[in-house]
Amino acid sequence: MTTRYLTKAACASLRADLRDLGYGQAESETPTLFGRRLHPVPQHLRALDPTVVLVVGARGTGKSELFRAFFREDAEGLGPAILDRVADYVRIAPGFERSTWINGFPAGIDFPDSDALRRAIDTEERAKELWRLMLLRRLRDHLDPERSARFGPVLKPLAADLGEVFQGASVLTANPTAALDELEIRLEREGRRLFVGYDELDTLGGFDWELNSRLVRGLVAFWSDYSRRWRRVRAKVFLRSDLFRRHAGMATADFAKLAANRVELNWPDAAILGMLVKRIANTSAGLAEYCRKARIEFDRDERLGLIPRVDSPEQARPLLERMAGEFMGANRKKGLVRNWVFDHLRDGVGAVSPRNFVRLFELAAGKESANQELRPPRLLHPTALRQALEDVSEDHVRQGATSEWPWLDGVRRRLRLDPLAPWTRRQIIELLGSDDVDGWAAAGAEDVRPPEEDPAALLEYLVELGILRRRADDRLDVPDPYLYGLGLRRKGGVKVGRRSKRARSVNRA
Repeated sequence: MTTRYLTKAACASLRADLRDLGYGQAESETPTLFGRRLHPVPQHLRALDPTVVLVVGARGTGKSELFRAFFREDAEGLGPAILDRVADYVRIAPGFERSTWINGFPAGIDFPDSDALRRAIDTEERAKELWRLMLLRRLRDHLDPERSARFGPVLKPLAADLGEVFQGASVLTANPTAALDELEIRLEREGRRLFVGYDELDTLGGFDWELNSRLVRGLVAFWSDYSRRWRRVRAKVFLRSDLFRRHAGMATADFAKLAANRVELNWPDAAILGMLVKRIANTSAGLAEYCRKARIEFDRDERLGLIPRVDSPEQARPLLERMAGEFMGANRKKGLVRNWVFDHLRDGVGAVSPRNFVRLFELAAGKESANQELRPPRLLHPTALRQALEDVSEDHVRQGATSEWPWLDGVRRRLRLDPLAPWTRRQIIELLGSDDVDGWAAAGAEDVRPPEEDPAALLEYLVELGILRRRADDRLDVPDPYLYGLGLRRKGGVKVGRRSKRARSVNRA
């Protein structure tokens, strides 16, 4: 496939490869595949600076990928490969490469379950103490053995027996903070650092929002206090943006310092395109060559695979045009492909989810699998991108409703009482507060209420999340990443579910 011209059969093979770019697979990928799909964004790498504690990002912005690279054992030491690429972007202190990375909120039996947390954590001060004791338990192997033995009443009970852990703490003769201070001194003497990472904090306490708020605020309060005390024992707290804004904000001087020095995982257009190119090029040798023919240049890393040199959107433009053409139709009137994909994937706050960007091209390639009309080297028809957008929206809403926002199905059912967007503020408040719809979770699921039950407050929360968008005329619209998945449509638009004859035939294929 290194010849100058591609045949239709060769393009069909490339399209088949393009159907699997790793959408939503970060948690289950092998270490090798994870490394080749991970795209370290220079702006994100400041999260590795020892002075940074809070790493904040919206859903789908790569928090868990960055966390896995450093804090999970199944990444098999991917962190050093990223550190090799950090020096040009981030100030890294001497000896940083010898840091130890500990998962402070592990899945499984090493952390209390929701029932235990609900029984034991009734105040933020209690939550702060929980995180102090959990830190002691997570770092037991790094403490002086003689001192560690004195903390048996806290270390021996199972995490689910949280009452026993607290009871054990009440009878200790040794101070846990003193043990951690001693660890700090030893790390300083050895020129090392120990980082404790916290991710997936939205799962704390199940769907008990008040409990989740206490736990998150307790964690941030704990590290607000101790980040001034310890310079070698450091934390990385990965927080979803809405949790940071709604639950972690505290009017203390220490928290203000943490917040001011946080890293926001935003994705510039160039970074999103670089991520897409990296996934395409590392999927198969044929696709890597296809990218090179579009004048994309690469660096090569043993762990991270081919790394594209895409510092501006213009550098990726030749590849987009080679894959899908320049225009979304016969001419410029239908818009440019490079603009269309971004414009239609932006949520209500103007952000594009890298996950949705990948999924759009995967699905479009699947819809083109039976298309023999495209002339090489084209792989995608603009119609396939338009059709894929609806499926991207459906996937995006479905995943949100089954994980982060289990109450989103109730929002969908209420908005569908008047499914034509946009609405006035008064109209949408009436829909969200309607008595004609019962419950919030999907049929058959345990019901859960949204964090804001007042319709007006819930409206503002939906705007904050980007699920709704406030227009210049003060009416409220639904951006495309949510429009189709919520079963809605815009006034004057095509009815959701009605697709062209070609779309139906492509879907069947």
